[in-house]
Amino acid sequence: MASHSSLAQALATLRTADADLGAFAAVRDDASAEALAQRLQGPLAGQWVAVKDIFDTVDLPTGYGSPLYAGHSPATEAAMVAIIRRAGGLVIAKSVTTEFAFLHPAATLNPAAPGCTPGGSSAGSAAAVAAGLVPLAVGSQTGGSTIRPASYCGVVGFKPSFGLLPTAGMKCFSWSLDTVGLFARTVDEVRKFAQAVSGGRIAMPPMRAPGEWVIGMPDAYPWGEVSVSAQQAMARGADALRRAGARVVSCTLPSWAGDAFIAHDAMQGWEAVRALAHEMDTGMARLSPLLRDYLTASLQITDAAYAASQASAARARAGCREWLPGIDVLLTPSAPDEPPEGYATTGTSTFNRAWTLLGTPCIGVPGAVGVNQRPMGLQLIARPGEDGVCLAAGGLMERALRER
Repeated sequence: MASHSSLAQALATLRTADADLGAFAAVRDDASAEALAQRLQGPLAGQWVAVKDIFDTVDLPTGYGSPLYAGHSPATEAAMVAIIRRAGGLVIAKSVTTEFAFLHPAATLNPAAPGCTPGGSSAGSAAAVAAGLVPLAVGSQTGGSTIRPASYCGVVGFKPSFGLLPTAGMKCFSWSLDTVGLFARTVDEVRKFAQAVSGGRIAMPPMRAPGEWVIGMPDAYPWGEVSVSAQQAMARGADALRRAGARVVSCTLPSWAGDAFIAHDAMQGWEAVRALAHEMDTGMARLSPLLRDYLTASLQITDAAYAASQASAARARAGCREWLPGIDVLLTPSAPDEPPEGYATTGTSTFNRAWTLLGTPCIGVPGAVGVNQRPMGLQLIARPGEDGVCLAAGGLMERALRER
């Protein structure tokens, strides 16, 4: 256990480092950090964890990335925060989120690609891990808010199967899609983190040699073309896997993948205007134009359209559970491209939305770059519920890239 003076010094260093990065919305004070650190026991062993500022915390302010909630102090704590504490983690800070975890950019910088967006909506979580301020961080994903910023910041992002980790006490945007996400610097670290906070429910498969893996590379995507940077990253990943001994085969995505991508739009929009009804009624003028316009347009989504999206999603999820014959995991880009220059956008979630709706576990592994030498992550996707397989495949990819 660190001494009081060393803990205070570490916190001072953290605050100084974050002054320029802007990854944190709030940092714990020395006294409360010391009090918590004295009591923490469990598999996380006092490791520092940053939690995205859409999760309620009783001892740190929770602003949801919006001026509507500046200084807000919830009366209750999110289940995920309590789980981290019970597992021995020290929630040291609240990481910056975009406004209500939507697309309006935050002020966080990208330590892995200076002058470029860190992505969103889990901007602070990805940036804090990339900068080495914390070893672990919690984010969320409704479209691509974990895997995409992990790609842009060059860290590991893990989106578990839908419902594996609790969203109770997390500011809702779309209850059918919102998923807790995890960040770390390595696959092994994120695996241990995921196992600790899931109560050990992630069963790792038996060890297998690289030659026993079959990785499918889609020959086309219903959501768009693959950029030159993404092509370059995929070629590097596939070559590394083949050199390691794995079988990498071309495959065609079944119709359920495209159906899921289409269903995502109406489902998210219909639910968002209900999840944020209070904010729309009492503070519409104080929302960003981007969110305000999105919610206004989403008011036009009819109940019938929402019901149709739910029905289509149910069929797609049933098809996804059948998976692709002979394929262990899919390999895709983590994001459409390198992190865009500037801070006007957080990028797009086109390579993530379908998998979020389908509830598949996804891991984004760093190690590739695009045409401008900026980070490009590689996303591995497993059948719903096969989180251990997904993590094991991520470890295989990480090792293969390092050896190459």
